[in-house]
Amino acid sequence: MPRLDDDHTGARIKEQRRLARLTQRQLSARIPYSYSLLNQVECGARPASVDFVAACAHALGVDVTVLTGQPYITELQQDRLAELVRPIREALDLYDLGADPDLTTKTAAQLVAAADQLCADVRATHLRKAARALPGVITELTTTAYRAPARDMWQALASTYRTAHDISVKLGYYDLSAVALDRMDWAAQRASDPCLAAVRQYMRALVYFREGEYTIGQRLIGSGHAMLHQSGQDRETLAVAGQLHLGASVIAARATDKAAVDAHIAEARSYAKRTGDASDIHWLSFGPTNVALHKMSAAVEMHHYDDAVKQARLIALPASLATSRRAHFLIDRARCEMEIGRTDAALTSIVHARRVAPEQTRYHPGARETIKGLVHISRRTPETLGHMAAWIGL
Repeated sequence: MPRLDDDHTGARIKEQRRLARLTQRQLSARIPYSYSLLNQVECGARPASVDFVAACAHALGVDVTVLTGQPYITELQQDRLAELVRPIREALDLYDLGADPDLTTKTAAQLVAAADQLCADVRATHLRKAARALPGVITELTTTAYRAPARDMWQALASTYRTAHDISVKLGYYDLSAVALDRMDWAAQRASDPCLAAVRQYMRALVYFREGEYTIGQRLIGSGHAMLHQSGQDRETLAVAGQLHLGASVIAARATDKAAVDAHIAEARSYAKRTGDASDIHWLSFGPTNVALHKMSAAVEMHHYDDAVKQARLIALPASLATSRRAHFLIDRARCEMEIGRTDAALTSIVHARRVAPEQTRYHPGARETIKGLVHISRRTPETLGHMAAWIGL
């Protein structure tokens, strides 16, 4: 059976706890989890769930990445993804240098189409393809926006920065994702686009969701709604407002505020009835299906695993649903199935997620911890589970 090495998440929690001069009982008193669970996680007998890690990071005053060990350098190098990060970082640093006099760019229409294609590639979980093309598109759009500062150029540039954020998060480079969000704000201001600005606040809120700081996340959601007051009640605005409510629902779930979860889901559902499937708007996948998926995710975050599995059985995923959302659903379902003892079903779900979106699944913290959990609770390691454990570097 594969075993955790000394560099697992629990070991890093133990190290940071000791650096903070806290005993296990003292740390467990600061998080909404038991001393017993903390003890098991630290010694490697239980996997560290995403919400558990966020709570420990918040209590210890460190970034989540200090505890998770992200990014997964070995796997990224094996997949030839690590080498694509530096060019993205360099492209993000061009924002205040003006137009490059030596650069020949594509037409404005071609660059807008390229920015949209990057969004489509990320949602199709073609991370390598998107990461390889992204620096060139950012570079050309930066020069074009300075040469002819039209609104659609700044919007397209903001979109590429959003893609840089998406890729950085999926690969575990959270420091780079923060830079990308700052650049997105810079471009959205020049585009005078309140919807883009609100989408950026939504993404910032999810950063604090990952870090376990829910109050700031809720304030960012409120800020996003305030920005939309300038935009009227068109379909774009309604979809962004609905997505803000969905973000708020999972933040409230992590904060164990069920009343707030129900209120935000209800608001999002009312917007979805008005917009229908609005997955074409800002690549948010907003619509009735995404509302159902977030309701299930909220149940997962509140540890209502039986309820989440029941909801999962009732969700019919349309063929048009973004691959990234489909994989996220499968990973959530696998976690719930593991937690209620349905280990065979959990393994089937996580294998399905790998088949649907291999790059996303390999670097998804929830998927990795579920695979580790299955390894540790299995009396024997099926060949398929052994392959999955080796695949994530366990």
